Amino acid sequence: MAIKTLKGVEKIDGFSVVVMDELRAKYPEMFRPDGSMHYHMFEEKIRPTNFIYVRNDVNSISFTLQNGPVAEKGVNGCQVDTLIETAKIMLEGLNADFPSGYNMSAIWALDSAIAALRARKAEREARGVEGRNEK
Repeated sequence: MAIKTLKGVEKIDGFSVVVMDELRAKYPEMFRPDGSMHYHMFEEKIRPTNFIYVRNDVNSISFTLQNGPVAEKGVNGCQVDTLIETAKIMLEGLNADFPSGYNMSAIWALDSAIAALRARKAEREARGVEGRNEK
């Protein structure tokens, strides 16, 4: 059920969601019989510019995380904010089908986490250290 809640979601936190099942249907030569993409194809064609990957056939979602400070390395992955936003979207989808106060409480907590991380980023930007490995 979890991955189904992402159906139709094209972007999360500004990052495109790559649905590997759709790529496999369009470019079968890029995939192995087990449904996984040939590693070198993935590394060359997908990972350099995409950081969220969904495989509905195995109910899986994967992320490439930022490696190093953005100011030094450029954007090469997503941050923890994106994982939290993804969890929130999934819970909202679940809650639409199975409304629950517990789901709403979890969604509220994730909203609070996102707000705290945005406040941290704004504070770091104000000090001129955002995107760097500086305190």
